[in-house]
Amino acid sequence: MSAMSDYLELKFLDHFTGRASTSAPSAVYLGLSTGSLGDDNGGTELSGNNYTRKAVTFAAASSGSIASNAAVEFNAATGSWGSISHFGVYDAASSGNLLFHGAFSAAKTIGSGDVLKVASGSLTITAA
Repeated sequence: MSAMSDYLELKFLDHFTGRASTSAPSAVYLGLSTGSLGDDNGGTELSGNNYTRKAVTFAAASSGSIASNAAVEFNAATGSWGSISHFGVYDAASSGNLLFHGAFSAAKTIGSGDVLKVASGSLTITAA
């Protein structure tokens, strides 16, 4: 399950009603969380222990959804990241705006030395 952030919903409305022209970001980045991020970017993205967002790419949208088309591999953790259960797709490598958010199908606990890898095609964003 995935959802658009409040930020993206407003940009979409402004763009398609002619109020403002909005261009797509040059790249989008996958962020991780141990809990839901929420439409208003509530919740807490990971930080520290060698965590950084990673660029993610997608195939063309089809049948109301879009899926990643390349694996995304995060840095090896230098401490516990906890149980990673949720993700966010952002318009910048740091700071920036949350565009989409959702939950992984299963949580994965990441400890020191572990590497989290999201397989190609396993990250899907669905339009509702």
